[in-house]
Order: sequence, then structure tokens, then C-alpha cells
Amino acid sequence: MTSKITLTALKLCFIGLLLTSSESLAQIGIGTTSPSPSSILDVSSTTQGFLTPRMTTAQRTAITSPADGLMVYDTDLRSFYYYSLPAASWTMINSGGTPRVNFKRIRSGDNLAVVLASELTAGGGAKYMLASNTLYEINGQITFNLPVDLNNAYLSGLDANDDIIVKTSGFLFSGSTGGSIRNLTITTPGATVFNLTGSATQTLLVRDCIIANSSSIGTISGYGLTFFSIVNYSGNTNGITYNNIGQLLLSNQAWFSNNSGTYEKFTGTFNLIQKQGGFSNVAATAIGLDVSASNLSITSDAVLESVVFTGPVPAGFVQPYTAGSYPGYNFNNSWNVRSAGIPTESDANAAGDFAMDYPVGNGLSVGFNTSNPSNIVKIGSGTPPTVYSNLFRFTTDDVNRLRYAGKKKRIFQISGAISFQVPAAGTYIVFIAKNGTPISQYKIYGRGAATNDIVVLPLNASAEMVTNDYIEVFVQRFSGSTGNIIVPNMTLTIR
Repeated sequence: MTSKITLTALKLCFIGLLLTSSESLAQIGIGTTSPSPSSILDVSSTTQGFLTPRMTTAQRTAITSPADGLMVYDTDLRSFYYYSLPAASWTMINSGGTPRVNFKRIRSGDNLAVVLASELTAGGGAKYMLASNTLYEINGQITFNLPVDLNNAYLSGLDANDDIIVKTSGFLFSGSTGGSIRNLTITTPGATVFNLTGSATQTLLVRDCIIANSSSIGTISGYGLTFFSIVNYSGNTNGITYNNIGQLLLSNQAWFSNNSGTYEKFTGTFNLIQKQGGFSNVAATAIGLDVSASNLSITSDAVLESVVFTGPVPAGFVQPYTAGSYPGYNFNNSWNVRSAGIPTESDANAAGDFAMDYPVGNGLSVGFNTSNPSNIVKIGSGTPPTVYSNLFRFTTDDVNRLRYAGKKKRIFQISGAISFQVPAAGTYIVFIAKNGTPISQYKIYGRGAATNDIVVLPLNASAEMVTNDYIEVFVQRFSGSTGNIIVPNMTLTIR
């Protein structure tokens, strides 16, 4: 009887063990005695985390026949990846899509010699030469100990207030290639931000950045296209020089009054310059925009539009051209300027006038041949007391002449008046002339009824003018006795 009970008990015990084993295989709890019924493994802790296998990108991609759903942490790309068997590829968990292959994240506290080891090697140990067409994400504050060669890479933060790059000596960005810099605060106390000399095929883009507290912003030279958009400048000791750039686009630059030195300077040859929007709050001893370099040349056009210039000393807003500008203005004829705080300058505003005014009893003698109608002759010879004033994009290179010096074709309105004394009764015709040829449709007749009568006539015309076209006044005797007329007074205005 005892043997039977013992055998039965053993059987029951074995069955219990089997049941217990099955339940253990169905649910395992670590750190908990009551694992979730929906899980095969429930890990619970308030002081520790779950650590997956960690490996480099090369190690991850070298895994042989990875199972569908296999998960690891990539230490190069600093992201979790899982393997998708149907797609036969690794997928970044936090993006939901296939990540960029050409991507690298640099975090605050990273050892740059490790994270940027290949870039340091490419730079010969003297600089970090970034990999071309690669996105480098700045996460936090990064202090560079060596210059950065953009090498047509993309350097970007997610928020310029939090993502900051720093260098305290030498140059931060140095090299002869282009690239892109976005969403960063750039600060170089004791150093220079830019020492870049590109080529006509290179493009440099800087946007949504803050450049602050730098000893010098530096020089950018030689690029085919340089584009700065939405950049704030604050607390910099010296500004930026742009030199020999094909197309320079500056959009919404914000210069605060705590900057010093010369904010922006243009030197060399540019195909075009467009500076639009933003402001320059120019400190008392600073210069907002310097275009005074003797070698500054614009082969196409330059535009300064909707930039607000403010500050305690308006003379410092613009350091003007040393040649080619007009009294009271800053730029030459290559520029179209419409910005608050400085004079408007464009071909649309071109104007000029002259006034010839002799003392009473005197005048300019104008003679004709003996024909009726006579020859048509210019009113202007010798050295009359003509005063040329309000010349903007107009010059004078001969007596009683106004020559257009703008670059764009436009239609001008011409007005004025003339008075002359006749030698005898007769009829005269006065013409506005362009380039020495009377514009016949605007001729006006005047008649003196007797010897020494004074005829007063208005002058009105419109004329299409291109660069170097000029306007003068001509006269003809239509009928009457021969002899010279005397012109004591004549005025002409072109706008």
C-alpha cells in the first residue's frame, strides 16, 4: 500500500513540475512577480534600463542572416535599428524610415578625435575635413580645437539657441570649397569665423544662424554663389568682407548695435549683389556697409532694398564709393538703392538741370545763315554763366548739355523755358534735341513783332534715353531779317 501511494505522489509531483515549467516558459518576469499576461518577458525597474546589443554600423551590417525583427543600437549613428526581413534592410526605429547613409551626429561632450577620426585623417591632422555631401548634425555645444573644412558638406543644428559651435583661436571655417551651415549659433571669441576662398563653381549657404561674440567674422572670397539668409549678428568686434563673388545674396541680415568695426564690406568684382530686408543698427564708431574699395566693380547690377539703417551717426551707415557717386549720395550707377535711413538711388530717380542766366542787358549770341528757314543751331557756345545742379546719374561734358549716366533705358520728361531778343521782326522755332538731333514733334514757335522784342517760350518734351544719350536746346529762324538773337536766360530740367 505504501509503495502505491509513493508512486502516485511522484506522478503528481512530476505533472506539477511540467505545469510549472510551461507557465515559466509562457511568462517571465524580471524585477516583477506579476509579469503582464500579454508579454513573454516583462522587465520592470525604476532605477535601471534595458540594454540592447551595441555595435558600430560596420558590425551591424556584417551580421550574418539577421532574423526578422532583430534589434541593435548603432553607436556610430546613435540610433536603434531593427532588421526587416521582407525589405531585407535595416530600419532606424526613431525615424520610421531608412536613414541617410551620409549622416553623422556630433554631440556635446563627444571626443572629436574619435567621432571625427576619418575627417581628421582627411585633413592631415591639421583640420577636420568633412565628408562631401554628408550631413553633420550638431547636438548641443561643440568646441572645435582645429579648423573645419566644409568640403561641400552640410553642417546643421536643430535649434540655433541650443546647438552651438565654438572656437577660441585661429579660424573656425577655413578652406577652398563650399557647403551649407544652418540652424547654429557660431561664436569665436579670440578667433575668426570665416577664412574661405572658393571658386566660381562653388556655393556657400549660411542660413538661420546666429554669429555672436567673435573677434572677427572674417572673409569670404571667390564663390560663384554666396547666400546668407536670416542671420543675426551680435557682439562681434569686426565684421565680414565679401570679395570677388559671382552672385552675392544677403537676405534679412540683422546687425545689432553691440557690433563694432565695419559690419559688411564689399571688395573686388561681383556679377550681382542683392541685399534685401533686415536692419543695420550702426554703433556710433562703426560702419554699417563699406563700398569704398577702389577695386569694387559690379558687372551686372546691385540691389539694396528694404534694409533699415539706424544709429546715432548717420554718416556711418554707409562708407560711400570713392569715385562714381554723386554729392549727398553713396553708390555708383550699378546700384538700385531703396532703404530707410539712406538716400534712394536708382536710374528711376535720375535727374539733372541747368540754368543759364546772364546779367540784365547781356546774353548769349546765337547766329544763323542767311537762308529762311535758316540752319538749326545749338544754343550754347563759349563759356556762358550756366549753373548745373541736382545732377544725379546725369553729367555735363559740353556747354548747356545734360548727359544720362544711368545703366537702364528709361523715358524722361524734359521741361524748361527760354527767352531771347530778336534782331528784327521774325518767327523762330525752338527744339529739344537728343544726341545733336532735334526732336521735331516737340518744336515750339515764337515771334518777335519788332526789333529788340523779347520772346519767351516754354520747353517741353519726353525722350527715351540710354546710357550716354544727351539733351540740348536748338533754335532756327523760320522767317524774318538776318542777324543774331540774344539769349539772356534759359533753363532745362530732366526727370
